[in-house]
Amino acid sequence: KYYLEAVRRRGDTGENLVELLERRLDAVIYRMKFAITPFASRQLVSHGHVKVNGRRVNIASYLVRDNDVIELTAKAKEMARVIESTQSAERDVPEYVTADHKEMKGTFVRGPKLADVPYPVQMEPSLVVEYYSR
Repeated sequence: KYYLEAVRRRGDTGENLVELLERRLDAVIYRMKFAITPFASRQLVSHGHVKVNGRRVNIASYLVRDNDVIELTAKAKEMARVIESTQSAERDVPEYVTADHKEMKGTFVRGPKLADVPYPVQMEPSLVVEYYSR
């Protein structure tokens, strides 16, 4: 699904694929440090603890748009796992999102380029594109 959309868009397919994957709501929650793991961010979303522009969204694959405001519900703001995650020094919030850990609110500023995304390994999107193009 994401590959086909990345091919359809103008520009480099690999860059488009990375941008689409990073626009997923569960990925944005993880990048804002509201969850300690990608799996925990997916669970936060699917359990209804996340609002986008004031509306509750429980679909982890929801694609966030530029300047969307993402916030946690009042119940989620008090969760020990969420508070612990925001205080973790292991990861930094990337520059394509902003996060206010006191308010538990953030903004998706813009779609990221490959160089902006803090992957723990060197990514080769061209190999992924080559694999899926068969």
